[in-house]
Amino acid sequence: MPDTAPNLPAVPSPRTPSPTPWVSPTATTYTLFCPPLETSPLIARDFVATVLRALGLDDLVDAATLCTSELVTNACVHAKGGGSVLWLAVETWRVRVIVYDGDESPPVMRDLTSEGWEEGGRGLYLVDALTEGQWGTAAALPYGGGLVHPDGKAVWFDLAARA
Repeated sequence: MPDTAPNLPAVPSPRTPSPTPWVSPTATTYTLFCPPLETSPLIARDFVATVLRALGLDDLVDAATLCTSELVTNACVHAKGGGSVLWLAVETWRVRVIVYDGDESPPVMRDLTSEGWEEGGRGLYLVDALTEGQWGTAAALPYGGGLVHPDGKAVWFDLAARA
């Protein structure tokens, strides 16, 4: 389902993610701090799965947990700094996950060749496929009209909530 709300992106191409991760004021949000530890992706997956199941959104759990795991893993492995923050925003028409870390370097989708399927480098392709292109990055994170942290980046994805 294309994102048609004001100030939200249309479907981005896999190589040029959209820059708008913000949530609407009507969203119910859940927040998790993810320290830069090997256990953070697992804990983030469990957090997202628990919230979605509690809200009766079981059909989104598999895609949401895999995409969450990829984004939190990227933050733990590639981002410098003291960890990341995960926001899970639930609306009647979508679920949005945002992972913010203190590293300004955007994620990179590697060019894959027949020899390029070594470990690593496929995560953003999975996110792109599972979200039907509804993901992106942004340079800073606003909250209440100001910046929570002007450094770093947010990487986000949307999944359409089924009626």
